[in-house]
Amino acid sequence: MPSIIGILALIIIGYTVGSVRIINQGTEALVERLGRYNRKLKPGLNFIVPVLDYIVLRDSVREQILDVAKQGAITRDNVSLEVDAVVYWRILELELTYYAIENVEQAIQELVTTTLRSEIGKMEFEKTFSSRDELNRALLSQLDEATEPWGVKVTRVEVQEIIPPEEVRRSMQLQQAAELKSRAMVLEAQGEQEAAIKRAEATVRSIQMLSQALQNQGDTSEILNYLLAQRYVDANQKLGESENSKVVFMDPKMLTEGLVEIMNSDTVTPKRDSDDFPSRRR
Repeated sequence: MPSIIGILALIIIGYTVGSVRIINQGTEALVERLGRYNRKLKPGLNFIVPVLDYIVLRDSVREQILDVAKQGAITRDNVSLEVDAVVYWRILELELTYYAIENVEQAIQELVTTTLRSEIGKMEFEKTFSSRDELNRALLSQLDEATEPWGVKVTRVEVQEIIPPEEVRRSMQLQQAAELKSRAMVLEAQGEQEAAIKRAEATVRSIQMLSQALQNQGDTSEILNYLLAQRYVDANQKLGESENSKVVFMDPKMLTEGLVEIMNSDTVTPKRDSDDFPSRRR
């Protein structure tokens, strides 16, 4: 009798231990009883009926990443492209994922490829680069709708690369270089225009200052001599900037003597007619 009780106790203990199933956080499991779906096990401590129940699947319900390999696509204006995308997805209903589709990852990848080619075919080549966000939204909407019967939720789709053919890339580089050159020429022209305006303003100010100085100074010869010497130095400096120029320096005094004599002669008070032609009257 005690031996029978011991045997029964061992059977009960073994049955209990055999029925315990621990499911980790972020994971779910499917249980079949006698070959038919019975229930889904949630994270934590679970019990099944040994012999009758069998766990057919344990899978993660966390968000997963599917990297779709580069796929060929043709735009509406017949430009061949290679497109690379990444899909973020997660399982919402594990039983649908297991019983409704054979290989959910492969199915999602094929669906992404088909949808991507379809959306690229609706766009012009130049629009594919500027409308990448629009392309992502279109892919997400169609994939989310198509995968709903599989118990899958597509949370995000990102088009990583759009690679045009080599000759198209070269053409784009040349176009970009031309645009940069044109922009640089415009900026240079604007800079020259601003510099010319500033030079003109400086010239106006210097003329005003010179006019004021000439009005205040009785003897203008010294001021004019200084200005002539300054122009002489500036002219020599500009001539010396050229590598092939040959400059012969001259004494600025020789260049200005004639002008100074003219200025001095202009400042002398002219003689009256009575001095040049004395009166004949006695």
